[in-house]
Amino acid sequence: MSSVQAEETGISYNGTQLRANLEKSDNWPEGPMVLITHGTLAHNRMEIINTLQELFTENGISSLAINLSLGLNNRPSSMYDCTTPHTHKHTDAIQEIGAWVQWLKHEGVKNIVLLGHSRGGNQTAWYAAEQADSSVSGVILLAPQTWSAEYAAKDYEKRYGKSLQPILDKVLSLVKAGKGKKMLEHVDFIYCKDTTVSAEAFVSYYQADQRLDTPYLLSRIKLPVLLFVGTEDKVVSGLQKKLDQLPRRPANLETIILEGADHFFRDLYAEDVVDKALEFISNKAQSEH
Repeated sequence: MSSVQAEETGISYNGTQLRANLEKSDNWPEGPMVLITHGTLAHNRMEIINTLQELFTENGISSLAINLSLGLNNRPSSMYDCTTPHTHKHTDAIQEIGAWVQWLKHEGVKNIVLLGHSRGGNQTAWYAAEQADSSVSGVILLAPQTWSAEYAAKDYEKRYGKSLQPILDKVLSLVKAGKGKKMLEHVDFIYCKDTTVSAEAFVSYYQADQRLDTPYLLSRIKLPVLLFVGTEDKVVSGLQKKLDQLPRRPANLETIILEGADHFFRDLYAEDVVDKALEFISNKAQSEH
């Protein structure tokens, strides 16, 4: 068995204290190191993230599960409280992933594999497509977010019984007028009914941007990518169909379809994910030598 050191670690970024759970295995700090990003309004100690870290550790791989700040200083490892006003933007996570990559490099890590789940998968892919550091050697995406303006509008209406567009038009006009920080009360936002949200935060999550759709980003990532689809995923639906419809399938993309897996890859599916991830990491290491 490899020896393990688990520790809570933190960094300061843009005046905000960020937190993460670091699991050091025998390969610390040389790597490979897996940097894990959680999904929407979630946290780094949720079941899927905990399980992945445990399984990587059992297999001698170090990992860092980051807790996205979501606009809060020293945010605890718990679901975002919907009574807390929202000032966070979807793209904040991309910057925070970059900050943690720099911290790992400072600690002596030379081989970083990014892993993202759900919305965190999209944010991970976005970072890899536009900002990836030379120390990042591969990308693993678990049920990464898909997006279309039509689906976003339908989902909002189904969830809240009202049209998205009038609200989006209002917040877009505020942002264009330089009033992006203005807080709006009694707004339905992401999973939070009747909450308070800044205009720029609302725009960040809902305005039309192809980069919110992970399949769109795949051709823009130069690194090897391993992508997992669960056939029983009810949260990110249509992922496989979108992948099949790509005009050109990237040569660096490997897709694993797990029959019966839901959005959270519970139970034995998490083991399947880590087994394939270890194979992916090992193959990359061999191809680099």
